[in-house]
Amino acid sequence: MNTDTLDKLRKLKFFGMFHAFKSSLETGKTNDYTADELLAQLIDAEWDYRENRRVDRQILYARFRYKASIEDVHYHAERSIDRNQVMRLADCTFIPRNENLLITGSTGIGKSYLASAIGYQACIMGYKVLYASTPKLFAKLKMAKADGSYIKEIAKIERQQLLILDDFGIQPFAAQSRATLMEIIEDRHGKASLIITSQLPVNKWYEVIGEKTIADAILDRIVHDAHRLELKGESMRKNANRNN
Repeated sequence: MNTDTLDKLRKLKFFGMFHAFKSSLETGKTNDYTADELLAQLIDAEWDYRENRRVDRQILYARFRYKASIEDVHYHAERSIDRNQVMRLADCTFIPRNENLLITGSTGIGKSYLASAIGYQACIMGYKVLYASTPKLFAKLKMAKADGSYIKEIAKIERQQLLILDDFGIQPFAAQSRATLMEIIEDRHGKASLIITSQLPVNKWYEVIGEKTIADAILDRIVHDAHRLELKGESMRKNANRNN
């Protein structure tokens, strides 16, 4: 009977239940539970299995640059990171409020890692997240305009509850990319959240966006009431190389 039950669980793709029941049989623990306790344990196992699979899919789809964790963020005094602020952001309540987060600081200081760590937290909490290098994303969207897939790509971005634009402002925006940025920001304003990382301070973003009227419109939507993290200190990568 147990063999038949395991076979049916596997065919029904109840893999959490399958492994939990198989483990209970092998360890002889099935006799330790009442019928309702065993059922509850199997349902909990299936729930956990499916939740873990969902989180894994969300993380895979997000395409993070780093496998990052909030627990591994370094709060050295010279980095000027407020631990309490980071932990408040890590609860991801800024996402349903459609708020933005701007992370600035010199190269190698850990901006991308911190953004990815918060993005991981968002995936765990069930939010749809997409991480993108800003130059690569706009190069891809430029190609999409040429091959007719632009609307599909923009719709994919629009569906994300959190969009992470990394390395913002590394190079100035051309006219087409500027218009695309305006479209993305307008679509998300008041509807979804952004995390932007940049080596440039926010007051320099006007120059890289260009076209003052458009830059004003974009930054008014991005910066207004945004959370800010301004990282300081030496490059984490340089420090790591010194220690090796």
